[in-house]
Amino acid sequence: MNRPAEQARPDAPAHAPATTGKPFHGWRIVAYSALAMAMTAPGQTAGISVFIDPLITGLGISRTEVSTAYLTGTLIGACAMPLVGRAIDRYGPRRVIAAVGAVFGAVLIGLSFVTGLTGLTAGFVGVRMTGQGALSLVATTTVAYWFDKRRGMALGITSAVGAAGISLAPVLVERLIHGYGWRQAWAIEGIAVWLVVLPLALFGIRNRPADLGQHVDGIPPAPGADTGGPPAGVPLRRALRTGMFWAVAAGLSASSMLTTGLNFHQIALLGERGLTPVEAAANFLPQTAAALLATLAAGALVDRLPPRAVLAGAMAVLAGAVLSARYVEPGWTAIGYGLLLGASGGLLRVIESAAYPRYFGTAHLGAIRGSAHTLTIAASAFGPLAVSMGHDLTGGYGTVLVVLTVIPAAAALTAVLAREPAVVSRAAG
Repeated sequence: MNRPAEQARPDAPAHAPATTGKPFHGWRIVAYSALAMAMTAPGQTAGISVFIDPLITGLGISRTEVSTAYLTGTLIGACAMPLVGRAIDRYGPRRVIAAVGAVFGAVLIGLSFVTGLTGLTAGFVGVRMTGQGALSLVATTTVAYWFDKRRGMALGITSAVGAAGISLAPVLVERLIHGYGWRQAWAIEGIAVWLVVLPLALFGIRNRPADLGQHVDGIPPAPGADTGGPPAGVPLRRALRTGMFWAVAAGLSASSMLTTGLNFHQIALLGERGLTPVEAAANFLPQTAAALLATLAAGALVDRLPPRAVLAGAMAVLAGAVLSARYVEPGWTAIGYGLLLGASGGLLRVIESAAYPRYFGTAHLGAIRGSAHTLTIAASAFGPLAVSMGHDLTGGYGTVLVVLTVIPAAAALTAVLAREPAVVSRAAG
């Protein structure tokens, strides 16, 4: 297994602290990070989608204007991810989670006061930047700092629990909107983020095992092993020169673009294949179930197989899902489509979180993952547009689905052909 070289860091301890004998804190970090992932729901597409119709009615704007505001907010929010990543590397996850949680809650409360399209667009920038982007980035990066040999399993649990929370959010938020109105619902979400995320950051999260006198995976190093150096890792500029960085980013972007596009148009797309609106909406259930199971499976796989192999497999599953949407009919084929689409997303959640620390170490992990997240979030903004343009040009979804299948197929080929980063000696750092 390849391991990157160490690079000097100004905040690295001069020597490894002694083991305290206390229970390994890493599994608590998994629980805290999973809860933080679930709290990204107000900034995710699933959490925002239930506000769309009330916003159109309440603000007197069109669906196209709301969609454009969402696209703009997503793209601008994505641009901040490299800065968030560098902040994680410099200040540590604990401070960043506290800052992101404070801003995220404030933006949600601010959205309860919007009166027009300009304020709504600014709010979308804020929630997409802090919720979908920054909070999810720092939560999974924190877990990567605490685990190595069991990193896949830890990230799988984190992502699965977080995804379950995000999937449940639309139901809860819809009830809030129905009972109190969309303005009050956004305010309640903001207060909830403050009440959950800020205590997690202040009282639960710790940056690295060394902060508590512990070791990665909770396993003390072998006698005589060198544990006094800084965290291992290569800088962003070197990671960007490797094919594997772009292979993982391409796979994640393909999944983000196509899954968002298919979900955004799911009612119309499956309706064209003969499903009723209720049946089409119910297809989210097999997607969610498959995503949870695939996330846990991916966690075990990336601990045993090279991430590139799992990435290529995930892209093959995604290609099958996109192509199968063209042949869906009411019944088992619709369920099969939902299972494939959900499984591909579940696999990708863990692969990205585990692959970058595997190939590039953790010393500059925030900057590396932040750059990749910029591409991923930007790709998600163009998914709905690509599907709708294909429909408008051809009069249906069948042709565009065949064309879009090329994207994950190309990403799978890229993963297979990309060279894994070379092993660099510790002395080189």
